[in-house]
Amino acid sequence: MKSPKLLLFLLFLSTQVTAESTLNSAASADYEYLQSLYFHLHSNPELSFQEKNTATRIATELRKAGFEVTERVGGYGVVGILKNGEGPTLMLRTDLDALPVKEKTGLDYASKIQAVDDKGVTVHTMHACGHDIHMTVFTGTARRLAALRDKWSGTLVMIGEPAEERGTGARAMLADGLYTRFPLPDFAMGLHANAALPAGQIGYVEGYALANVDMVDITLQGIGGHGAYPHTTKDPIVLAAQIINSLQTLVSREIPPLDPAVVTVGSIHGGTKHNIIPDEVHMQLTVRSYTDENREALLAGIKRITNAQAIVMGFPEDKLPLIKVRDEFTPALYNDLALTSRVTAVLKKQLGEERVVRVKPVMGGEDFSEYGRTEHKVPGFFFWLGAVDPKTHKDAMDSGEKLPSLHSAYFAPLPR
Repeated sequence: MKSPKLLLFLLFLSTQVTAESTLNSAASADYEYLQSLYFHLHSNPELSFQEKNTATRIATELRKAGFEVTERVGGYGVVGILKNGEGPTLMLRTDLDALPVKEKTGLDYASKIQAVDDKGVTVHTMHACGHDIHMTVFTGTARRLAALRDKWSGTLVMIGEPAEERGTGARAMLADGLYTRFPLPDFAMGLHANAALPAGQIGYVEGYALANVDMVDITLQGIGGHGAYPHTTKDPIVLAAQIINSLQTLVSREIPPLDPAVVTVGSIHGGTKHNIIPDEVHMQLTVRSYTDENREALLAGIKRITNAQAIVMGFPEDKLPLIKVRDEFTPALYNDLALTSRVTAVLKKQLGEERVVRVKPVMGGEDFSEYGRTEHKVPGFFFWLGAVDPKTHKDAMDSGEKLPSLHSAYFAPLPR
């Protein structure tokens, strides 16, 4: 049985490897086409749940490469199937959506697109998370593997996932029959641009690589009144202050010290004037962890502390806080140890040890994790693709200057 030389091609498309090989030569010959596609995708981003044109373009590329394509899977999701004899089934995933960010890179092909978001607000739109890179690598991989069918055998399932930035795309595709309507993968793989690694390097993590991500909305219900007569009120702003301070004990005193966890209050709004105690305060939290046990402990602790502080301050029962954990939950991403070892060994052999580096886990979220959390327990591997101009990266390392991060208006990956 032949095995797909998939990762080698993925890397050739986005690094500056110069070793002579048939695959490298073919990738180089395809570069002009793929660069044009990248510029198009970068200049024409679409928000989550609005990826109609992007999905159509990716579906078109897969069909041109010889895949059997199904569209509108879990929204604007795309599934391409290429059967090539006996062998394992490998699923490769790209995300499709962009972010509500106004691009400030100054690039000739910078996005000038505006769109109306789900709240009816007109926003600027940008591929500030590198999904345009992912789609270009994905397309090049599809084209080359289709052309090299005599070098491998098995089944390729290539999926374009919508609404990754909202943490719901993978779940929606699975709910729409990704693992029942289409071949069930033996392995699932994906990649993500990395704004801290130079182009030409691959970063990987064994085991937990990205975090559980929850978003929590809290409404504090007070009894408003005049700021000069606080004794006649129940002040939700003071309650908010008490809650914020108390929430920090969840990580410092209730989660094991060696387990990563984050509870951040990212937004707090209340009041309209200096001398008015408001009736309500609204808080928005992001909650991060790795294990399911720690996730449950943090969410339960937020509810317990929030309600307890209100009771301690004498808020009446009908004014206790309203706490909502949003549905846009992203589970922690775990890289299968055996698959990670197998793939990184190939990468190191082909690219050299210095180009394939172990990096630290992060507390960001990535719903690629969903594909391994069904009853089928599909092993997954998700790795980082260096995206920074090597000279820019070296200069920043030498000077201590911070590079623009993912989601930054200034994130400008090296497209060659």
